[in-house]
Amino acid sequence: MESDLLGATAELMGIPSPSHAEGALADLVEERLRNCSWLDTVRLGDNVVARTMGGQAQRLVLAGHLDTVPPNHNAAPTLDGDTLWGVGASDMKGGLAVMLELATTTPAPSMDLTWCFYACEEVGRAESGLLALWRQRPELLAGDAAILGEPTGAFVEAGCQGTMRIVVSLRGVRAHTARPFTGRNAIHRLGALLQTVAAWESRTVVLDGCTYVEQLQAVAVDGGVAGNVVPDAASVTLNFRYAPDRHLGDAEAYVRQLLAGTFNEGEGDGWTVIDGADGAPPALDHPLLAALVAKSGAAPRAKVGWTDVASFWEHGVPAANFGPGDPLLAHHPDEHVTRAQLEQAREVLAALIA
Repeated sequence: MESDLLGATAELMGIPSPSHAEGALADLVEERLRNCSWLDTVRLGDNVVARTMGGQAQRLVLAGHLDTVPPNHNAAPTLDGDTLWGVGASDMKGGLAVMLELATTTPAPSMDLTWCFYACEEVGRAESGLLALWRQRPELLAGDAAILGEPTGAFVEAGCQGTMRIVVSLRGVRAHTARPFTGRNAIHRLGALLQTVAAWESRTVVLDGCTYVEQLQAVAVDGGVAGNVVPDAASVTLNFRYAPDRHLGDAEAYVRQLLAGTFNEGEGDGWTVIDGADGAPPALDHPLLAALVAKSGAAPRAKVGWTDVASFWEHGVPAANFGPGDPLLAHHPDEHVTRAQLEQAREVLAALIA
């Protein structure tokens, strides 16, 4: 008998699990998985992996993160009719509730399944529980394809974009603000660079019928010495979200070329890539992912942000995003999930695996 997924989601939301504090939720997940005789369950830190070992020809990995961002006056789950409000409702305790129900009620799937519940997705990638699993127990994540339970509104969102952050540092010469002509204002030099970024036109790429729109944004500015001093240093941090047909080096070269003339490393200006991660192509030609699209009954869409489908792709496992919840509400103070989305996600995944 199918459970009340809205109630199951509320139960998971009632266990706070901000990044680095997922232990109590991992305890609940581990206990329920260990109660299933058909699952081989392993816990590594606050990461819990359970696998069927039926010797099937294919293995599908279904993965979701246990952590949420810190609450924003929405810590307590609130039920209003068929809508559940609160931190984690969309990203992604609704997806976890669907995964946990299917894991504990599907003893004889049509393929071998790996259920992965991992910690620390909402913080720096170096802290990711999924990366810890890849480093320490990669065999636990082996599979022919993977589905990430990220919020997609129960549509298939294929692949994901890459991301990189660049700090461009511009030099100047200090002077008294009453006599600025004796110096060079580094903050003023940012003007041409920022104007170039603001005027840039997004590049659109269509892969497997999915449209990826690149984005370049200035996300931080730093500079200034004192109220009467022409500043001799200023910097801007840029975030480039690039389509999965590019790689990190290509993406950096592209932004460098775009900004050529607005900075000069030969005169002491700086250029530092502080982090970056490639995306992943749609890979919808894989039979398991093609079947997911068919079962969903809707055309696939591009995942325009970065998700751990890229982590799986990096290890040779094609992956897609599919889960309940509106992705536009992730981290939003009005985050919520509906009964219809939860049941639609369950129906699609159940049809795929059973």
